[in-house]
This record gives sequence, C-alpha cells and structure tokens, in this order.
Amino acid sequence: MKTTGWFLVGIGLLLLSAQAAFGGGVWLYEAGTPDMGTAQAGRAALASDASTASFNPAGMSRLDRSQLMVALVGLEVKAKFSSYESNKGGGDGGDAGGFVPIFGFHYVHKLNEDVSLGISTGSYFGLGLDYGATWAGRYYIQEAELITYAVNPGISYRVNEMLSFGFGISLVYGELDQKVALANLEPGADGQLSVEEDDTEFGFNLGVLVEPTEKLRLGLTYRSEVEMEFKDSATLNNIGPGLQVLLDSLGLTDSTVDLGLNIPQAVMASGVFEVSDQWAILANIGWQDWSAFGQQTLTLKSDTSTSLVQDHDYDDTWHFALGAQYRFDDPWLWSFGMAYDTSPMDRTTRTPDAPLDRQVRIGTGIQYDINADMTVGAAYEFIDAGAANMDLESEPLRGTLRGDYATNEIHAFAVNMSYKF
Repeated sequence: MKTTGWFLVGIGLLLLSAQAAFGGGVWLYEAGTPDMGTAQAGRAALASDASTASFNPAGMSRLDRSQLMVALVGLEVKAKFSSYESNKGGGDGGDAGGFVPIFGFHYVHKLNEDVSLGISTGSYFGLGLDYGATWAGRYYIQEAELITYAVNPGISYRVNEMLSFGFGISLVYGELDQKVALANLEPGADGQLSVEEDDTEFGFNLGVLVEPTEKLRLGLTYRSEVEMEFKDSATLNNIGPGLQVLLDSLGLTDSTVDLGLNIPQAVMASGVFEVSDQWAILANIGWQDWSAFGQQTLTLKSDTSTSLVQDHDYDDTWHFALGAQYRFDDPWLWSFGMAYDTSPMDRTTRTPDAPLDRQVRIGTGIQYDINADMTVGAAYEFIDAGAANMDLESEPLRGTLRGDYATNEIHAFAVNMSYKF
C-alpha cells in the first residue's frame, strides 16, 4: 500500500511538472516588431505601427492611415544544465537548447479619425526544451514544449486628442508536447511517459492611450488570464513487466490525462517622451500573475478519477525597461534599450521543465523608411536568463537533482516590414 501510494504521488508529480512545459519558462515579449530594438521599452505607448493592435489596441486610433506589418523572429535558445548531484538519473548535464521561429501579422484599418479596427496574430507565451534521453534529470523531464498561437481582433476609439481606448479578444491555440523517463522496477532501459495534447481558449486585452502633450504619450494595457485545459491519453513506452503490472492494477494504463494551466494575466504601463526631433526616451513597468500559474491541477480518469492539485509557490513577477530612439538621418531610426524581469521562483521551487530565473534583455534595432508608405527594419536582442540554480530533494521515482545552468540565454533575431495604405 505504501509503494502504491508513492507510485501515484510520483506519477502525479511527473505529470504536474511536465504540464508547465517551457511556457512556465518565458513570457515572449519578442514578436519581431520594431520595439524589439528597445528591449520592448515603450511598448504600450509607442503606437507607431500596426503592431499596436496587439500591444495596446488603443494606439490604433493614433495611426494616420491603415497599415500592415509582418514580422519574423528566430529564437536561438541555449540552456545547458550542469549537475552538482543526481542520485538516480546519472548521465550528463543536458543541453536543452534549440531554434524556434515565430511569425507575426498585424493589420489596422482606419474607419475614420476616431475609430479603427485591427487584427494581430502571433505568439506571446511558450517555448521548448529538449534535454535528450540520458541526462541527469530525465526522471523530471526529457522534453517539454508548449506552443501557443493567438489571433487578436480589436477596436479602438479616440475620445479626443488626449484620450483613446481599445479592446480586443484573443483566440489562443495551445499545443503541449512532453516526455519524461520512468524508472522500470527491473534493471535495464528506462520506460517513457509522453503526453501530446492541444486546446483552444479565449481571453481579452484592454488598452488606454493618453497624450497630454505633443511630446509625451502614456499607455496602459491589461491582458487577461487564459485558462488552458489539455485532455488526452498518456502514452507509455518500453514499460517493464513489474511497472506494467502496477500500472494495470491502478487502472492507469488506459487512463485519460486532464491537465489544467493558466497563462498569466499581465499589466504593462509605458511612456514615450520625445526630447527633440531626433531623440525619444521610452520606459515600461509591468506585472505578471505567475503565482496563479503555479497552481496547477491534474486529473487521471479511468474507471475512477484521481485529482491532484499542486502549488509550485511561484511569485508574481515585475518587469522594468528603459530605452531610447535616435533618428540620425531622415529615413533612419536607431533603437536601443534594456529590460529586467524578476524571477517567479527560487532554487527550491525551480524545476528543469521551467528553469526560470531573473531575465535581463539588451536590444538594438534599425528602421529604414524606403518611402512614405513602406518601412523595413531589423533587430537583435540578447536575453540572459540567469543561472537558474535548483536544489530538488529526493522524491519518489525521480531522485535528487541539484545544479544550475552554465549557459542559459536566448539570442533573438528579427526582420519586419510595414506598409501604409
């Protein structure tokens, strides 16, 4: 009975930790849009191109005519774990890095001087980790990927020259793919548990844009929580006879997995101050509700249902950014900036499926006006994701895992094009 209880708890913890995927890893500010050059400083107040349809829908009313923007960003993830101790997994440290492309589309249609409609597509949450089959923490996670893609139609209304409001609805598609090793009761190769599921849910975003003077703009945005629920059957591979008998006796062989997680709600306030015709200063302060994301649920359904709730004890995070733009020649605009995000967890609550630490972003970019209708640009951003050290005590089926990330960084490269109608 004691062994059975430990097994249930172990399987539950494996699935609960896996559901976080790398969505628990990063909020994707990087959309390939021009504000990547300022490390997103000023995002909610810039309102200078069609991407404002996503970042602050109120800013659509500020555009002088209809606009289209397309953007492409490539994320090169480098996440190499260095293990201090692993009394069960053995193996190497694990390199979970890889390349992730993201495409964005933004369009704003001016109905009149006061009302604009817009639509944006892209991803703002998730990434992927793949440590391989032999690394030290394989009983915690081998592969975790959460891909989200959102379509966000919206509307803005300009009350007067100083004040605009915006509202949007987000249709969010999420795909969860995760693999974790299981230690067979007999000596030999590991078994594996994998879950591959998807879900589509709704959220919304709100925005306010205030222009007290010609040189100062202030923006405030809110993006709602999105409750994702992934339902499917878990796949078991290479399960040894002893483990198979135990799974069968518990009714878990053909069970349905129901995983619940929430994409955090977020608030951002931004300011843009045009010091002169050449210089502008931009800034952000933001908050994200990671404590709610840390409360995750799992239900295993077979002949009976077993529900588990785990609170990872995540902290809410704060975001700060400061940047500048310099128009050194009439068609050229240079941007640069830096941002800092606090960590939602510490070494005792951090796990290899969600190796979040504080994040430092440094970005720069260039925009070139080909003519009065078309602008092209490119940007680069370096993200230092911290050491993300972890100290996980021995747990059923998983063992102890202690270490940090000798390399934990992301390189983001972007190109974009904007066209005015």
